[in-house]
Amino acid sequence: MQDNVPPAARDSLASTKAEQPTVESAHASVVLVDRPIRHAVIGIFLLSLAAAFFFAKTFLLPIIIAVLLALVLSPIVRSLAKRGVPEPASPFMLMLAAVAVIFASIYFLSGPVTKWIGDVPQIRYELEIKVAELRGAMEAVEEVTQELDEMTESSSDPTARPLVMREQGFFSQAAGSIPLAFAQLLLILVLVLFLLASGDLFFEKLVKTLPTLTDKKRGLRIAKEVERAVSHYLLTITLINVGLGVVVCLVMFALGMPNPVLWGAMATVLNFIPYLGALIGVATVAVVALLSFDNTSSIILAPLLYAACTGIEGNLITPAVVGRRLEMNPVVVFLSIAFWGWLWGILGVLIAVPLLVILKVFSDHIEGLGGLSEFLAARDLPSTFVRRDEGELT
Repeated sequence: MQDNVPPAARDSLASTKAEQPTVESAHASVVLVDRPIRHAVIGIFLLSLAAAFFFAKTFLLPIIIAVLLALVLSPIVRSLAKRGVPEPASPFMLMLAAVAVIFASIYFLSGPVTKWIGDVPQIRYELEIKVAELRGAMEAVEEVTQELDEMTESSSDPTARPLVMREQGFFSQAAGSIPLAFAQLLLILVLVLFLLASGDLFFEKLVKTLPTLTDKKRGLRIAKEVERAVSHYLLTITLINVGLGVVVCLVMFALGMPNPVLWGAMATVLNFIPYLGALIGVATVAVVALLSFDNTSSIILAPLLYAACTGIEGNLITPAVVGRRLEMNPVVVFLSIAFWGWLWGILGVLIAVPLLVILKVFSDHIEGLGGLSEFLAARDLPSTFVRRDEGELT
């Protein structure tokens, strides 16, 4: 039959067979070239996302804080709803309580904080004198005292630039940022109120968005599990940190430290920063104890008891209450704190670990993110994989 095939047809068939390997090799080369391009696109996207977060700080930061607060308060709203309190009323009651706590904290803590900031130059020289006394260098004490006297005398010279001018510059900058801070605080409170009052609106929209009934059931179950796990963790950690603040306040009061309420509030806030928060707290208490006490035992006892309180909380209480399922890789925790601190300052440092926990919970419940879950977990914690036949959302 090949004799009946026209010569032109045979030539066309032969050329097609000859070109087929060339097409396959070209396809393979396209795949090899496409992979680095895809990685480059992902890298550019991540850099663009970080730049967007940096420049949109004023807008995004209140929203993220509001979402975290809504997650913290949602278990309380559900608990009140089970006890017969209407859902629209309980968020409003919680917001009133939150506003009362915020203004009470500002009222009681603004005085000591302002005093400490105003006394920073004096504290610096007193600290140098204390250190010199402890070293037994009386000549250094005299030099520091003479320098302090010269600065005091130079304050009467109109041509001199006293240190008070710097303090005024600091306070003027702080006063200039007060309207923006109150605007952001108002945005946070209003957004939290709407998020709590909306109830299951997000879950209803999720059910309507997914195509099949199986996907609807799967997505709804996983979304509720993630929301409850994150809410339980954040609320538990918040209550533990508040309890630590109360204990530190009582300990500092018993030792005779000035402003024990301020130390309790500082311990509560700093404990949201793993590892670094405790170190900052111990160092600050040590400096103030050095300035406040004359006997060596009290100077050593104050930071030692602060470190003991944070150590018991971090190694015994929190693992026993929260469990080891959400223990994080310490290296990842440090990198997260450094990244969000560089991006959004002190507030970024405070929300770094809650955001990391949310990412960990999501990766635990989504099969495609099992590798990320293993990377975020602590060394002795095996990855939590959810099988597809158990209702995993892919």
